Amino acid sequence: MKRFFVGFAIGVLVVVSAVGGALTDRLYNLPFISKFVSGKTGSQQKILEQKVLKEESVVVDIAEQASPSVVTVSVTAEKQTLEPFFIDPFGLFEFNRPGRKEQVKQDIGTGFVIDGGLVVTNKHVVSSTDGKYRVITKDDKEFQVNKIYRDPTNDIAILKVDGMSVTAIRLGDSGNLKVGQFVIAIGTALGEFRHTVTTGVISGLGRGIQAGDPFGGNAEQLDNVIQTDAAINPGNSGGPLLNSAGEVIGINVAVAQGSQNIGFALPINSVKEVVDSFQKTGQFERPFLGVRYRMVSQKAAILNDVPQGAYVEDVVAGSPADNGGILNGDIITKIGGNKIEGKDDSGLAKEIAKRKVGDTIDIEVWRDGQTKNLKVTLQQSE
Repeated sequence: MKRFFVGFAIGVLVVVSAVGGALTDRLYNLPFISKFVSGKTGSQQKILEQKVLKEESVVVDIAEQASPSVVTVSVTAEKQTLEPFFIDPFGLFEFNRPGRKEQVKQDIGTGFVIDGGLVVTNKHVVSSTDGKYRVITKDDKEFQVNKIYRDPTNDIAILKVDGMSVTAIRLGDSGNLKVGQFVIAIGTALGEFRHTVTTGVISGLGRGIQAGDPFGGNAEQLDNVIQTDAAINPGNSGGPLLNSAGEVIGINVAVAQGSQNIGFALPINSVKEVVDSFQKTGQFERPFLGVRYRMVSQKAAILNDVPQGAYVEDVVAGSPADNGGILNGDIITKIGGNKIEGKDDSGLAKEIAKRKVGDTIDIEVWRDGQTKNLKVTLQQSE
């Protein structure tokens, strides 16, 4: 009898354990219980893990695919080094020995190969005409830059490198970008860490900035650039901003000083137009009007009873402006229906930069109290 009760008790415990385990498992898998216990349902956790793995896989694949087409831009330049003061043991004489000139090598930016021996980078990366530039591939092979073509109106430069056999990177389309779109940046961060890969999203479109970095030494106004939170540091300038398909949708150009996770890139579509023209003609096309001018501010316009615009101080003989009938003393008020205004002297230049060589544009000028409409055909800058 005793054995019966012991066996019965053990059987009850086994049943209770089985039922309790099943019940616990069932309750745990209920959505509200599972959320309470772990914060995620089993299916949600699985989807999240798959998403993370997929994103990691995309980044790894793109980095492996695109990095061989990305190069580091380096410069060798003379640098004056100051010698310390020399004092003789007896304190009778003090000499300031002259400084020595040293050849200093410095990684200053990034670029990417678009066709055989042609590398695209930022103009401000190679703005100095004193140094000797070279590019360094991912496998640490170095090649001298034989020729630099600098775009006079955009922060773009093309480097011609002989003997380099690197696969060209794929160029995408920046015409349909969306805020929140996933992006990847590759570059030589801080001029020290080559082929650094960072990720983020497009944070904004159509921004206007002044581009430059500590290695460039100068800055210029750029419009319609892409804002991203992918980490872009000094030295990343000229490197590619890629989409999830591994295509270049922008050229990393600048980082907002004193801030975090605010970087900018030139849209690749505007770059492709310049590159296409360069590959056809072997030079950058710069539309040329042929006037020297200064802007008439709103205050000056009111005081002198004249319209705002670009006051023409001088017309280049034989230029499109000269051929089109623009005279010294004219005030250019409109180009193609767009008003010429601005606090600085870039107002007219910006409007001309939007055009192409060979474009015939309508120009409205104010002359001796009257408005005149002229037509001018832009030519290639010499």
